[in-house]
Amino acid sequence: MKFMEFIFEGALWRSRYMVVFAVLASMAAALIVMYMATVDVVYLVEHVWHYADAGLAADARKVLHDETITHVVEVVDGYLLATFMLIFSLGLYELFVSDIDEAHGSRTSSKILVIRNLDDLKQRLAKVVLMILIVNLFEKALKIPMNQPLDLLYLGGAIALIGVALYFTHASESHGKDEEGAGKTSAH
Repeated sequence: MKFMEFIFEGALWRSRYMVVFAVLASMAAALIVMYMATVDVVYLVEHVWHYADAGLAADARKVLHDETITHVVEVVDGYLLATFMLIFSLGLYELFVSDIDEAHGSRTSSKILVIRNLDDLKQRLAKVVLMILIVNLFEKALKIPMNQPLDLLYLGGAIALIGVALYFTHASESHGKDEEGAGKTSAH
């Protein structure tokens, strides 16, 4: 019976390697979105050359300006989404398969890519999702016609809610660092 338990638990433990499929798929998605955002930047640069044209009418210049700002926001959104997928894939790998030794040994390694537990992964992903939501709100705000004072009030309320969300995000991060520092000093 002990032998069967040993075999079953070994197979169960090794089943975590199936996460490698999710890691590879997430990395491929990150690469695809990064490629698409970069292509958008190339087309954006080609498109914006007309902005300096002296023969361009003021109305056409305003339309080009607004479209360019919208495209820039979309590009930022694409890069943030690619970053989300990158963090997700690296986090899954570190949590389920193995630590990435090169990331831990490098001085230039970003701490955002070192994932110690599921809470670290969730916290990092939540920050990126929050940034994506902020960029999307900014993109939508550029297109909203401000016809009534209430429209401006709604926009101000949305901006205030973003401020509150950012405050709580940073407050929870500071709180986590305070607890971690207290845990290290009490361990000594």
